[in-house]
Amino acid sequence: MSTFDLTDHSHRRYNSLTGEWVLVSPHRSKRPWQGQQEETQREQRPEYDPSCYLCPTNTRANGETNPDYDATFVFVNDFAALQADSPSGSFSKGGLLKAESERGICKVICFSPRHDLTLSDMAVEDIKKVIDLWQKEYLELGALEYINYVQIFENKGQVMGSSNPHPHGQIWAQSSVPVEPAKEMAQQAAYYRENGRSLLADYLQLELEEKSRVVLENEHFAALVPFWAVWPFETIIISKRHFQHLGQISEDEKVAYAKIMKQLSAVYDSLFQTSFPYSAGLHQSPTDGQEHPEWHFHMHFYPPLLRSATVKKFMVGYEMMGNPQRDITPESAAERLRSLA
Repeated sequence: MSTFDLTDHSHRRYNSLTGEWVLVSPHRSKRPWQGQQEETQREQRPEYDPSCYLCPTNTRANGETNPDYDATFVFVNDFAALQADSPSGSFSKGGLLKAESERGICKVICFSPRHDLTLSDMAVEDIKKVIDLWQKEYLELGALEYINYVQIFENKGQVMGSSNPHPHGQIWAQSSVPVEPAKEMAQQAAYYRENGRSLLADYLQLELEEKSRVVLENEHFAALVPFWAVWPFETIIISKRHFQHLGQISEDEKVAYAKIMKQLSAVYDSLFQTSFPYSAGLHQSPTDGQEHPEWHFHMHFYPPLLRSATVKKFMVGYEMMGNPQRDITPESAAERLRSLA
């Protein structure tokens, strides 16, 4: 019988950050593809679009006019998923039907006044201004009595559901901790109680020693394809210093964070010679008044493209009914990304 090999035999990988598993089938990456292909995004956008509701001086759907901003701009989402004035209350029936009210605030952050840019095109100093604004919003929203978690994220590209190509992200601040951060919090807390150290700090040390999944690295941050990655070219940016949230980040770390985001975005764009779509989001400690020493600041990138700019990864069948599965190993994905860095 042959010796088990991560690069050639089907196996499961444990996600120590969420406690879940992913099935890896490296032998399947050799099969021909006859499935759906997405159209390549090749549009040339102007610096200013008079019909864009995020460009400076334009009128949004609710009739308000954007200021003539020259860097970043934030406003309350005109079509917010959460309501700040949602009344408190709950519903329960038979112990099986349960619901409870959820208050929150949703905001939109414009990264740049220019309609034609993405993070990979922006200057490092301009990306740092985005981080400055993220920090400000995290602290101000988190200081509200009823806000216990601030989720900052970006959906880039139509294939990821972005309704506007203008460079922008969102913030959803709410009274409960969402499912994904809650899973990560439980795992990090358990590890911290048992070891007295950060789970992600120890994990990052292992990755930096092995190097096979590391894509980019600077003095303060590392970007890598996690051992347990679900999406084909998924990455995670982890701070080398153990801190919990953006309120604790230094100015030097902000610059390094801006640099590695720009570099990673450029690597993605180079992979299939297209403006690479993704959903990305920051995970940091809740704003519930607790210290949360177990939390370690990081950022996830979940891009959907699989084999080319026109082939998308779908979560269907076994992945919906069983658990996530991937064909390309995290190591081979990291090697491809690293070669472009």
